[in-house]
Amino acid sequence: MQSPAESTPETRPETRPLFVSYSFFKLDPAWRRLPAAARQAGRAEFAAAAQQGADLVTTYAYSTVGLKASADLLLWRSSPSLDALQEHMAALLQSGLGTYTTLSHTMFGMTRPSHYTKRRTVQEQAVDLKERERYLVIYPFVKTIPWYLMSQEARQGMMNEHIRVGHEFPGVRQVLLYSTGLDDQEFIVVYEMADLAEFQALVIALRNTEARRYTERDTPIYTAIHRSLADALALLG
Repeated sequence: MQSPAESTPETRPETRPLFVSYSFFKLDPAWRRLPAAARQAGRAEFAAAAQQGADLVTTYAYSTVGLKASADLLLWRSSPSLDALQEHMAALLQSGLGTYTTLSHTMFGMTRPSHYTKRRTVQEQAVDLKERERYLVIYPFVKTIPWYLMSQEARQGMMNEHIRVGHEFPGVRQVLLYSTGLDDQEFIVVYEMADLAEFQALVIALRNTEARRYTERDTPIYTAIHRSLADALALLG
């Protein structure tokens, strides 16, 4: 997969970071055995909880039903306040539907300026966009120790190759988040696209680049479909 770049605060003026969380929910099978009215009320409570604090927390919903055994729903949430993200999640889990779910996986990171580009990159800009693409692919990323022991010039050369390959696939959008010291991974790599075949072609091309030697881990991989929250919840039953 894509070999992301770490950043340092000296490269560009410091900007206020955005905290971003990807939360995967696994549904308890008992939920689908509840009466229809109870499930309708539970979904409404969950949706109402998602709207709480909307001035501080931005939420995008994705369905993973049938795409990953460990997850049925993905919420992409971002906020300038980590406290607000935590309180928002607590409200979701205490709602009618939330009490029938388990957080099966989470990934958490922050935005930072890239260390390998002088101008604000497409991946940095993508975090701020209001419209999301149809498909989402997300995974954690960890680099090997030798990567960090190389010179900046050597790493820059390999990242230039990655940037060149990425430009050959303009229909694929990337969001890169930094988790070093905050979570189990060093980075969260997120791709958005309207065409999964184009994305797969990009992945194959990136596997042939030199920086691939320095990938320690880039799994688990989650593929999800962007839907309105109401539609994503309806698919849960």
